[in-house]
Amino acid sequence: MPTNEATARAQLVFSLFDADGNGFLEPADFELMARRTVAALPSADEEAGQALLSAFRRYGDTLVSELDVDGDGRISPEEFTAVVLDPQRFDAVVDEFAEALSTTGDPDGDGFVTRPDFFALMTAIGFAQPNIGDLFDVFGPVEGDRIPVAVWAEGIRDYYRPDRAGIAGDRLVPSATS
Repeated sequence: MPTNEATARAQLVFSLFDADGNGFLEPADFELMARRTVAALPSADEEAGQALLSAFRRYGDTLVSELDVDGDGRISPEEFTAVVLDPQRFDAVVDEFAEALSTTGDPDGDGFVTRPDFFALMTAIGFAQPNIGDLFDVFGPVEGDRIPVAVWAEGIRDYYRPDRAGIAGDRLVPSATS
């Protein structure tokens, strides 16, 4: 059973991915989000950008294929929450997305994501800047104000785990920091 925190995290992500604000997720929302996020870090190499575009598209395609029972090509908030909080149905997509996003944040390939690159990507997704800063700090920046790519990737995976509460990613939910 999902924790209240996991449900709040899923609801926040839904609201951010609903790029056109119509209350449903559609393939165009994922395309817009993907392009906006890739554009936020022009220093990322083309391969990383393509991997991130692919991960966003797969995320959207998986939701539609798993949930679109009426064939209208869109996902409601209730349908979204049900699938993203089901690890058996969504873990592979989350893994791909976590690797793609965290790797895109490491344009020089040194295994670390700088604060400005982290902020650029997370802001492009739509998270609030104070929450982004709190999350980055909880990830334990090392010398040079950087976090390991692997730490961020694991944080993304945790964000989608329905049994988790009190995790770093809870800081992205406005009520968790208010």
